[in-house]
Amino acid sequence: MKYSEKWGDSVDSAVKLALADLGLTEEQVNVTILEQPSKGFFGLGSKLAKVRVEEKAPEKVEEPKKEAKEIKEVKAEAKPEVSEKKNQSKPKPKKEHKEKKHEKHENDHANEDLSVLNERPADLVEAPEHPAHVFLTDISKEMGLDINIKTYTNEKLVYIDVDGPDSGTVIGKRGATLDALQYLTSLVVNKDDGAYKRVVINAEGYREKREKTLEKLANRLADKALKTGKAVRLEPMNPYERKVIHTTLQARPEVKTRSEGEEPYRKVVIEPARK
Repeated sequence: MKYSEKWGDSVDSAVKLALADLGLTEEQVNVTILEQPSKGFFGLGSKLAKVRVEEKAPEKVEEPKKEAKEIKEVKAEAKPEVSEKKNQSKPKPKKEHKEKKHEKHENDHANEDLSVLNERPADLVEAPEHPAHVFLTDISKEMGLDINIKTYTNEKLVYIDVDGPDSGTVIGKRGATLDALQYLTSLVVNKDDGAYKRVVINAEGYREKREKTLEKLANRLADKALKTGKAVRLEPMNPYERKVIHTTLQARPEVKTRSEGEEPYRKVVIEPARK
C-alpha cells in the first residue's frame, strides 16, 4: 500500500499535504498521528505535526464484484440472449481501463513539479501583496537578512525569486534552508480550504543548478550500478530531489530506481533492471 509521511503546522495541514502527494481523498486513507504540533515564532523553532497517511486496503474491489454477480444473476433469470456474454466481458476491461487511467494521472502528477522548475510558466503575474510574499518578508526582517523578494503567481503556482547579499544564507547547505522556507511558505499559502497551490522558492538560480547536478549524479551512479551489477544507494534527499533522480533515469530502461527509508532520511536506490 502506498503511503506518505508529512510535516505540518497542524495535523490537518500535514494530512492535506499527504493527500495531495498521494492524489487520494480522506475516505481512501488511514491517518496515523506520529507527532503533535507545538507553536513557535513564524513557524521557526516550533514542533510541527507529523502524520502518516496510508492508502486503505482495496477491500472495495470485492463489493463491486458481488454486485456484478447479483446483476448477472438477475439478467440470467430474465434470459438475455446475445447481450449476456457481452455484459460479462465488460466489467474487467472497464476496471483495467480505470486503473491504467489512474496510473497515468499519477505519473503526470509526479512529473508536474519538475516541469514547473524546468520551464518557468509564461503566465506568471507579479503579486507583491500575496500572503507568501508578506510571510517571507516578515521572516527575512526578523532574521536580519538583506535580500530582495519578488513573488509571482498563476492559477496553480506561487513562484518566488530571491536575490541579494544574504541569498547564500537563504539557500543553506545543499538547499536545506531554502527547502525549509519553501515548506513553511506552502503551509501558509495552503492553510485555507481550496485548490492546492504549489510553492517554489528559487534563490540565485539555485534550483536549476541543483537539478543539473542531480541529473549528472543520477547518470554517473547508474553507470556504476551497471558496471558493478550491484545496487547503489544515494544520500538522503528531499522528495523533490528524489523525483529528479527518478525522472532522469526513466529514459534508461537498463536501470530501475526506487526509494527506501523514512523521512527525512529517505533515499533513492539505483540498480540494474535485470539480475
